[in-house]
Amino acid sequence: MPPAYYHDVLVIGTGAAGLTVALNLPAELNVAVVSKAGLSSGSTQYAQGGIAAVLDAADSVDAHIGDTLAAGAGLCHEDAVRLTVERSRESIEWLIDQGVEFTRDHNDAYHLTREGGHSHRRIIHAADATGRAVSEVLSEQVRRAANITVYEDRVAVDLITHRKLFLPGNRCVGAYILNTRSGHVETFRSRFTVLASGGASKAYLYTSNPDGATGDGIAMAWRAGCRTANLEFNQFHPTCLYHPKAKSFLITEAVRGEGGHLKLPDGSRFMHRFDSRGELAPRDIVARAIDHEMKRLGADCLYLDISHKPADFVRNLFPTVYDTCLEFGIDMTRDPIPVVPAAHYTCGGIVTDSHARTDVNQLYAVGEAAFTGLHGANRMASNSLLECLVYGRAAATEIGRVAAEVPAPPTVPAWDESQVRDSDEDVVISHNWDELRRFMWDYVGIVRTTKRLQRAKHRVDLLHQEIREFYSNYRVSKDLLELRNLVTISDLIICSALQRKESRGLHYTVDYPDLLEAAEDTILTPTRYIAPPG
Repeated sequence: MPPAYYHDVLVIGTGAAGLTVALNLPAELNVAVVSKAGLSSGSTQYAQGGIAAVLDAADSVDAHIGDTLAAGAGLCHEDAVRLTVERSRESIEWLIDQGVEFTRDHNDAYHLTREGGHSHRRIIHAADATGRAVSEVLSEQVRRAANITVYEDRVAVDLITHRKLFLPGNRCVGAYILNTRSGHVETFRSRFTVLASGGASKAYLYTSNPDGATGDGIAMAWRAGCRTANLEFNQFHPTCLYHPKAKSFLITEAVRGEGGHLKLPDGSRFMHRFDSRGELAPRDIVARAIDHEMKRLGADCLYLDISHKPADFVRNLFPTVYDTCLEFGIDMTRDPIPVVPAAHYTCGGIVTDSHARTDVNQLYAVGEAAFTGLHGANRMASNSLLECLVYGRAAATEIGRVAAEVPAPPTVPAWDESQVRDSDEDVVISHNWDELRRFMWDYVGIVRTTKRLQRAKHRVDLLHQEIREFYSNYRVSKDLLELRNLVTISDLIICSALQRKESRGLHYTVDYPDLLEAAEDTILTPTRYIAPPG
């Protein structure tokens, strides 16, 4: 019999959002932190640029709010933006207190850089590896905390709710979680459950995200009865390294912020033809411009060139990018960097309030898995880690406030695998995974049409049927669970995109190129869009 665990709080995901929740919970609460692989395996460690915050006297909260609202193309919730920006300084101070060492300038003040969409220098960073610095420090603090137990190499299967237990009420009481070392599903009971499992960019063929970005939390919350919002807004980062041996390596936006030029294969610049802000235009504009020029020219990639800057300046400010490019024979102090757009960030997610609460009682969502209203139709650069910190701390505060009122969960039956067998058809999973990611890239990518979306919907419906049959008959595995979740997420993305009859922010469709007068969120509700059972 696989082991069963009980904790006051179960945190699923170990990026900046999940670790922030765990570290801010009251010390008297017993906390479980569950990671797909190692404790630092989430997307946070890949964040290069930094964290947006109002730290300079020349900057202001209102300026940061205004920039975020402009980037969000009319869909940001102003109350969420204000809450996030007003708490930016205290969030950075908390990170510094935890031990994160941010880069300083020659006056020993914190160095602030500027990125696309920002009107001021407000990006605090640790060289060009901010995410790694944050992840390492928070992971170390979590391992030291007496009230936190870390469970690695575990993949969440599904949430356990009163509804699934045929009990009255609308409460989450834990999750079934696959131990990938033993191959068995374990039961985690909890008074509170926090989904901090990241986004779903692995639904696309080309992505800057690690392999674990399969939308698990969003899919599980949907199956548990939570609404989702604005999942049609998938941010494609304009500049990922293009090289046959480079896997998902992002060229930070700060390279453009510090004067890098985007160029065609003939060496000419082109961004001025698409936006007066040139290389500092928001990501959706830059990504569409690159996509347009690549298709117009039939080019495999375009180029990002900062070689006109002093070599020492480039090496000191971008050591990670410099070293990685050099591994592939590219000296960015002398040569332009070949780049392509790639799926980068899921702007929509599980609908939450200002305390990170979802539609299911005692279930919270934070970070990229959540929809707070901050990002609107296009996330502004470096607001994502800030959102993780602000809402992670908000969730912890709310859980601490109500902890004494929430009773222990009921008895939960162990996972039943007596009716299934080991698969001898894993090739089905591999084939379906490849097919899904390719048609999502071709039909639901940077530029969309209704016909392409309808084709994608037809394909995803067929995949739903195949995965449901597979899930019902075979023992679950990490690959099967991730594919199941990606099929669900892809379906939600497609349905959301079909609903939006306009082009706004990251959603651009040839059939509806104009903006509608009213900006409205795309809300999907499980009772209306029924996901396949399982």
